[in-house]
Amino acid sequence: MRSNPRWSSLSKACAAFAVVILMAGSASAASGYKRVYSFSGGIDGRDPATKLTFDSDGNIYGTTAAGGDFDFGAVFKLTPSGDVWVQTVIYSFAGGNDGLDPHGGVTIGPDGNLYGTTVAGGNAGICAADGCGVVYRLVRDGDLWFQETLHNFKGGNDGWGPGSGVVFDAAGNLYSTTPDGGSHGFGTVFMMSPGAGGSWHKRILHNFTGGKDGATGSLGELLLDGAGSIYGVAEQGGANGLGTVYRLSPSPTGWSFKVLYTFKGMPDAAFPYGGLTWDTAGNLYGTTYYGGSAGVGSVFRLTPGPGGKWQENVLYSFLGDVDGSFPTSTLVFDNKGNLLGTTSAGGRPSCDCGTVFKLTLSDGVWNEKIIHYFGKNFDGYAPNYGLTFSAAGDLYGATPAGGTSRTGMIFKFTP
Repeated sequence: MRSNPRWSSLSKACAAFAVVILMAGSASAASGYKRVYSFSGGIDGRDPATKLTFDSDGNIYGTTAAGGDFDFGAVFKLTPSGDVWVQTVIYSFAGGNDGLDPHGGVTIGPDGNLYGTTVAGGNAGICAADGCGVVYRLVRDGDLWFQETLHNFKGGNDGWGPGSGVVFDAAGNLYSTTPDGGSHGFGTVFMMSPGAGGSWHKRILHNFTGGKDGATGSLGELLLDGAGSIYGVAEQGGANGLGTVYRLSPSPTGWSFKVLYTFKGMPDAAFPYGGLTWDTAGNLYGTTYYGGSAGVGSVFRLTPGPGGKWQENVLYSFLGDVDGSFPTSTLVFDNKGNLLGTTSAGGRPSCDCGTVFKLTLSDGVWNEKIIHYFGKNFDGYAPNYGLTFSAAGDLYGATPAGGTSRTGMIFKFTP
């Protein structure tokens, strides 16, 4: 697998059930911020390179790329109980047909089950001994969860190495990407449809060529609109080799692929790793790992215009150091229209451990405010997957490193 900042490690994985209780951490110097849970690095998991997902009861779900019973990764649940969070490993990957090295978290499907991907593992394909990865489902039966492998990637034309989360359309079809493989070797966008008897049918919607259409998928999930179109970013490729934003639209003859924007590099954006989000007007927003006026990342907006053309604007260029740098996160809007996200680096000079930032629009200009610097005392660092709002309006996220055992943590921020 080619080197890529998406995957901080390729671990080995497992099946397990563990319960760990931790009092909510003390608030940091930033108002409203606290450490919710620190992973021990053992059976409860380590390296939570994950988005976080809430269910209707306020429980949090996510993945750790390593740890668990067999050190191949785990799916965990955090249950609130007053000031205490109870951490439960609901599944530990065993590194065989069930997969290993899960990244990107899990998605609650239309059936209430949990769905996700693993970067490696599975029992098929032409990949290295670790396998080509899987799409899986966790089905709940009482207090127990059972894993089902929905697809074993085979490498080659089938794609391999999926590490992003999955999304569903209204019909229950599942969508995601592979960063490698496909008919040109530069990754795929795929769809899986449920069939009779619990079977699932996989279909590749686009094979990236590495040329003008782009190359490889992204760290973030795909974005679906009400008409069934899919929006995403390609980290590399495009006319300038610096990545693209694309749309896949269903048509009577298949799926139509269109590049909405090709990144140009400094002072424009370059190399998007996070997913996309949009506002009520249909504008798309995202982050790039490089580019911007200082070359260390940016926040961009794409606005639809006449004739199907999209106008791109860099809303903010990160400056590095205390300002933050190299964002890989998918942005979120708060109820006041502010954009929030994380940078994987920059921030506190003594650490370069990343930040939580907010962008506020004032008189046509987006102004940045750092609302947390990571890395002090037993804080986390390198937040890659951004933020998730709880029903109460609090922000939660994960860092794959740091915490009391230096093996990752979950944090909360109250705006």
